[in-house]
Amino acid sequence: MSAYTAPSQIAQRQIDYFAGKNVLVAGEIEDLFPVELARHCESVSVFTTHYGYYRQLRNYSELNVCFGAEWQSQQPADMLLLYWPKAKAEADFLLSMLMSQLGAGCEIVVVGENRSGIKSIEKQFSQYGSVKKYDSARRCSFYWGQCQQVPKPFQLDDWFKTYQVEYQGQSLTVKSLPGVFSHGEFDLGSRLLLDTLPEIKGKTLDFGCGAGVIGSVLAKLNPSIELEMIDVSALAVASSQATLAANGLNAKVYASDIFSDTGKDYDFIISNPPFHSGLDTSYNATETLLEQGPAHQAKHGELYIVANSFLRYPPIIEQAYGHCETLNKTNKFNIYYAKK
Repeated sequence: MSAYTAPSQIAQRQIDYFAGKNVLVAGEIEDLFPVELARHCESVSVFTTHYGYYRQLRNYSELNVCFGAEWQSQQPADMLLLYWPKAKAEADFLLSMLMSQLGAGCEIVVVGENRSGIKSIEKQFSQYGSVKKYDSARRCSFYWGQCQQVPKPFQLDDWFKTYQVEYQGQSLTVKSLPGVFSHGEFDLGSRLLLDTLPEIKGKTLDFGCGAGVIGSVLAKLNPSIELEMIDVSALAVASSQATLAANGLNAKVYASDIFSDTGKDYDFIISNPPFHSGLDTSYNATETLLEQGPAHQAKHGELYIVANSFLRYPPIIEQAYGHCETLNKTNKFNIYYAKK
């Protein structure tokens, strides 16, 4: 069985398209296909907004790997290999950013699962040039095209969606980039979590900060806390930083692959944790958060998380902390609590 995802497998069987090219790989990629691709190309650069994937690739010397919310590499590229993201808005965002850098004449290959909505590439790419499907297999499609127009300049600030959140008499401005959780709305689970929290003191970690709603409310209501906000997504980190700045709030915001870059002495870990990875459901990050939480907390550290009620987190919390309490619940969400 191939170690590659289905989109990489269809790219692999069309490997001749990439021969001798300077290829930039971007989008919803999750495997090591760029390492193989480098054997067939003049050069391979990878732009990723996923910190875990960046950490996986950064030690391969044959790749030029860039992590961030915006691609600003000076590496040459005459072909873009785009793994189609699940959110249409994120696809538009990536195309606008990357085409503005690569310019007219650049070739593009797009691969992705049919259920991801990849067929919309023909319409979405029309402002740059033409693109056409050349292969399909394993419920995936392979498109090739070329940028024939001079793309518009790209400004990251133009892509933030701004909205207001009212909470406990406080008004907060939230700014979020495409593909970020809570993009354009105040998630009901996050509101329930905030409703349940006591007064927060000391060193606090907002795990999976998304657009920064939870962290900004925490900073607003508990101005003396030492707040850190982390996410695996560079787009989330940039969104949280913008949200804090828009409200005159301060916190340390940075990328971390679960606990890869964090401290070990948090008084509180607070989270509305993710359970999606690309198009699929994935509990790995949250399960690791719960299992390793006590090792990253102060002596009497406390954990508060909100989760969809169907998710089986209490046994994992009980195993790690020795107990798990349900503090609040609705038809959809439960608030779980544990103390080290």
